[in-house]
Amino acid sequence: MVEKKTKKKDSTKIKKLTSFFFEIGTLRKIARSHRQLFLTDDLSDNIASHSFRTAIIGYFLAKEVEADPDKVIKMCLFHDIEESRAGDQNWVHKKYIKVFEDEIRREQLAKIPNSQELLNLSKEYDKKKSLEAKIAKDADLLDQVLLSREYEWGGNKEAKRWLNGGAQVKRMYNQISRQIVKEISKQRPNLWWHNLWTGDRR
Repeated sequence: MVEKKTKKKDSTKIKKLTSFFFEIGTLRKIARSHRQLFLTDDLSDNIASHSFRTAIIGYFLAKEVEADPDKVIKMCLFHDIEESRAGDQNWVHKKYIKVFEDEIRREQLAKIPNSQELLNLSKEYDKKKSLEAKIAKDADLLDQVLLSREYEWGGNKEAKRWLNGGAQVKRMYNQISRQIVKEISKQRPNLWWHNLWTGDRR
């Protein structure tokens, strides 16, 4: 009897997890809404791709300032999951639209393993008081600054205006993040492959 209950509980957990994984997969389909304001149709920039680079940035920032990288990565990966149900809002939308992010996250994470840990991390991220939360927010913004620099490099005048010669420095919590913003404003986005290309095959 106990074994049947355990199997049923495990089956419910697996069903819920699988459904959640499908939902998270839809973040690849949600284009970020700053496309409207940047006058771009870059469909490669979606919530999933944004969260991925944000998590990579967060890991390295956490290591630099000796914060908890595991915690930062989780905050970065989960910071926009509610957008699978609410969509993404740009800086104009946010003036007019109220999104019940806490309610969405509670429903998304209900009855799946480690849900309380993730809800606690979401609350901590939203408050922006802990070192890890500040690093995660810096990582979120740094991805936007990097993307805007990439757009600027391609001739997007609106992205150039938004970057405003490194003005985003003021929005960063940590010194290392401010230094990176300054470097982004100077560095060519193609520098990483500049010394790698060749016309000759091996």
